Amino acid sequence: MIKDNQKYFNGLHVFLDALAIAGSYILAWYLKFEGPFVTEGAGALPMSFYLSALYFLVPGYLVLYYWFKLYTPKRSQTLEKEILDIIKVNSVGVAFFLMAITAFKLGDGNFSRIVIGLFYGINIIITLLFRIVLRTTLRYFRKKGYNLKYILLVGYSRAAEEYISRINANPQWGYVVRGILDNHVPAGTQYKGVKVIGSIENLEVVLPLSHLDEIAVTLSLSDYDILEQIVGLCEKSGVHTKFIPDYYSLIPNKPYTEDINGLSVINIRYVPLTNTVNRIAKRTVDIVGSACGLIILSPLLLILAILVKTTSKGPIIFKQERVGRHNKKFNMYKFRSMAVQSEDEEKKGWTVKNDPRVTKLGSFMRKTSLDELPQLWNILVGDMSIVGPRPERPQFVEKFREEIPRYMIKHQVRPGLTGWAQVHGYRGDTSIRRRIEFDLYYIENWSMFLDFKIMFMTVFKGFVNENAY
Repeated sequence: MIKDNQKYFNGLHVFLDALAIAGSYILAWYLKFEGPFVTEGAGALPMSFYLSALYFLVPGYLVLYYWFKLYTPKRSQTLEKEILDIIKVNSVGVAFFLMAITAFKLGDGNFSRIVIGLFYGINIIITLLFRIVLRTTLRYFRKKGYNLKYILLVGYSRAAEEYISRINANPQWGYVVRGILDNHVPAGTQYKGVKVIGSIENLEVVLPLSHLDEIAVTLSLSDYDILEQIVGLCEKSGVHTKFIPDYYSLIPNKPYTEDINGLSVINIRYVPLTNTVNRIAKRTVDIVGSACGLIILSPLLLILAILVKTTSKGPIIFKQERVGRHNKKFNMYKFRSMAVQSEDEEKKGWTVKNDPRVTKLGSFMRKTSLDELPQLWNILVGDMSIVGPRPERPQFVEKFREEIPRYMIKHQVRPGLTGWAQVHGYRGDTSIRRRIEFDLYYIENWSMFLDFKIMFMTVFKGFVNENAY
């Protein structure tokens, strides 16, 4: 059982992190004073002075690792999240280190900032490599049936089914569901290999016999009247208990809670971009990015404008009404890629494969997304953002708002030139429902890191796409 050896593993983990911190610092010192970064007059302070900093640096960093929850078990955490956490910890650690050197005038101003800079970069790389090796090793052993966590589900519900589906799809997490207790579903009923083994009344008998690591309360909504009683029984057993609500589809995966004089309130939708600081940071990136894009790409924009004008009749720029943030309508600009149509023809529907309305140059521009470049102006003036859900025409918004649950949530943020759905191939004549799922994930999980990740992915996956007709 994992709980039998977890404390030894955690101790080893901390020890190896301490070695990585000390090793990174010593390597940084070596590169500055013995390696390729040596400069004339280097070494004003003795090596022993630099090494004495390790007495404070190593424990200080380990405390930061603990505060930033780097030692909290995260079997299902993504590598991207762990990378971001490691960068955050090291950034805070180096900031404290520099403040201490300045405040206490360590080394009378001769303490090398290059050593600190090298340590910052080396420690991130070494810690990250160690964590990747550790993650890969643990997941390998879990797939082989070692280092597992055994779980009992209390309640058969949609939440229970979703939880089992995710566990079965990710054996590297090392979770095993021993069974389900439920008052309404008969014993022996199975869902993806997991059986209902009895009623909830059997909980006090099952707990001592099952050698469980965790209990997940997955009661259906109709059984919430006994929730407090169930949680009390589970906590009395000493087994770690978690609650998976049957209304999971209604709340975000990172719910925003408020404390109103001791009353916990869960917001149905958490949108990070409602935060003023986040909104200003994103808008700053949009202004700088779109302005630079218009300047740098101006020769290409001019060439495309000339080609559009000389290869087909009609205006160079095509403008179309779209719905943006807070349901506000705006004109979105593109290079014209179709023959000129009447307003009624234009509203026919999606552009499909081999659409006769698309010009030869237009087909090329659509495949490479060059027709979207004039939207840099939309971004600069504030109608759009570099990253966000793609905007739709008003008639489609009216249609989808009735057909697709939570569709209108996408209008709580500015629409984007590229987005999470687009870099996963959902653009053009593809499933609008799947697009909305990706858009909602982006809205609820926004961060500047995610924006830059999408921009990076767009370069390789977003510009050229087989679904862009």
